Amino acid sequence: MEYSIAIPVYNEEMLLESAVQQLCSKLKELGWSYELLLAENGSTDRTRQIVEDLEKRLPQVRAIHSAEPNYGLALKGAIEAARGTYMICDEIDICDTGFYERAIALLESGKAEIVVGSKRHPDSRDERPWVRCLATAILNLLFNVLLKFDGTDTHGLKAFHRTRLLPVLKECVLDKDLLISEFVIRAQRANYKYLEIPIHLKEKRRSSIHLFRRVPNVLKGLLRLVLVIRLNRKP
Repeated sequence: MEYSIAIPVYNEEMLLESAVQQLCSKLKELGWSYELLLAENGSTDRTRQIVEDLEKRLPQVRAIHSAEPNYGLALKGAIEAARGTYMICDEIDICDTGFYERAIALLESGKAEIVVGSKRHPDSRDERPWVRCLATAILNLLFNVLLKFDGTDTHGLKAFHRTRLLPVLKECVLDKDLLISEFVIRAQRANYKYLEIPIHLKEKRRSSIHLFRRVPNVLKGLLRLVLVIRLNRKP
């Protein structure tokens, strides 16, 4: 198994099946040896049932379930359960195989150990609503100032050498929305070869979790991250 693709899913019954079928069709054209881990977490609609059905019908699909609606824990569980040499983290409303090809080429060439598809790269096209673009910019500025993060984005599309980066994942203390940001920041601080590449982002639907509901948990997690990383305190 060369490539593992992890996608957390929560209440995605309207989009899930068609998105997975389209993704698998594109990956078949690439001729990849891959597995697709659908990390369903705490859904209250038919998402879990659809994931299980996809696993039965598509040999590349693996279903991972957790009762708690928690993006970070779902993604972490999928990464730990994966079997591929290289790991790709995606979103069900993106599924950008163009990013996959570019990122994997950088990883396999040794030019990078972790590649982030940055929404704020100068050459990127981010077609999300302006309020979400602003939220990304503000959060990244806080990472830059408070955690000395030398990058433009931490969330969303990324690819990395799975076994090399697993020790970084095990150090992470956050969950929910900031787990993957902590992972990226820790990887860069540990001097893994880090690269950002541009992406064209056009989501297929609105986020399943309202942006402003995330703010309290994000601020709490950010404070915790500063204490752990900058001040070396226990989580």
